[in-house]
Amino acid sequence: MTLLGVLTACSLPQVSAEDRLFLPLSLEFLGSYTLDTKTFNDTTVGGLSALTYDRQQEQFYAVSDDRSERAPARFYTLKLEIDTASGQPSLKQVNIQNVTLLKDKEGKTFAPRTIDPEGLALSQTGAVWISSEGVVKDGVPPFIGEFDLKTGQMRRTLPIPEAYLPDSSNPTQQQRGIRDNLGFEALTVSANGTPTDPFRLFAAVESPLIQDLDPPDPQQSAKNRLLHYLIEGDRATIISEHVYPLEPKPMAAVDHGLTELLSIDQAGHFLSLERTFSLSGFQVKLFQTATGTATDSSTIESLRGDLKGTQLARKRELFDFSQLGITIDNLEGMTLGPRLPDRSQSLILVSDDNFNTFTQVTQFLLFRVKGLKS
Repeated sequence: MTLLGVLTACSLPQVSAEDRLFLPLSLEFLGSYTLDTKTFNDTTVGGLSALTYDRQQEQFYAVSDDRSERAPARFYTLKLEIDTASGQPSLKQVNIQNVTLLKDKEGKTFAPRTIDPEGLALSQTGAVWISSEGVVKDGVPPFIGEFDLKTGQMRRTLPIPEAYLPDSSNPTQQQRGIRDNLGFEALTVSANGTPTDPFRLFAAVESPLIQDLDPPDPQQSAKNRLLHYLIEGDRATIISEHVYPLEPKPMAAVDHGLTELLSIDQAGHFLSLERTFSLSGFQVKLFQTATGTATDSSTIESLRGDLKGTQLARKRELFDFSQLGITIDNLEGMTLGPRLPDRSQSLILVSDDNFNTFTQVTQFLLFRVKGLKS
């Protein structure tokens, strides 16, 4: 029998092009933890909207989305204790170790309502990148800035395409740019190597830009924009932009959007977190997203209507948090954490309590990610 005949007789499993596009991932829930700490060093602990892990220091950083109103804009240093004594890892304790106030290039803390921190990503240069949604109704534009990890002082900001910059602070007159409180919510870094090596940074808006809004259609996905930067030393270049298809907004939803994006390899694979709020509470889903086949959309003025010939980012549902059987809060932050005892990868999520201490909590969730290579 020929080699071809042998292979045919073996009935090799058929793998579709769709399957080849995604990694073979699955999640295992390992437990939750509610943070009881309400104040730290004269700041209100709350509004934790993004989370990142420092593997070398074995600690986490979480940004508060306080617009410098309760206290100056800031991020916290956290220590998460994962209990492995029972054989099944669980989240035992979350301790706040430090708070770092964000400062502008002149070394001053941000004045109230001049910043709205939402995204957070750790780079290999001793810095964190933080995205601010801006405050459209106050005429404050969005930005993505690099801040010193120790001092909190801004080192630089990235160029933002004009398409993202609001052309009016009046919602009825705005024709272009992010909408108020719906700007750069998701931020992630893809980096390997030494502090001098180039790395990639990705930023995505929570909801479509004003010029990309289609008439409401329960069957139609909204179209978010996802920016791809290359950071080489002091130089930052926008490599491309892709269209991220947000799930159709449920009819009863009050709020619906992309709250986090997490790079998981160098090949354009991400975890994306979508959150919906309605009168019945929060509904959250996690997707695996791939941009490898997506078209560069940076020259498309408006994403309205049928984008013929434009390949959107592809995504596949990975986990529906309603399966957990527990009350889910406003999940907005997500990061890969330490390796678990079996060398599998941990995933930690955190909720933004909106500084609402009566009806919401700061919730941490711990998962094991299966199928993700180191």
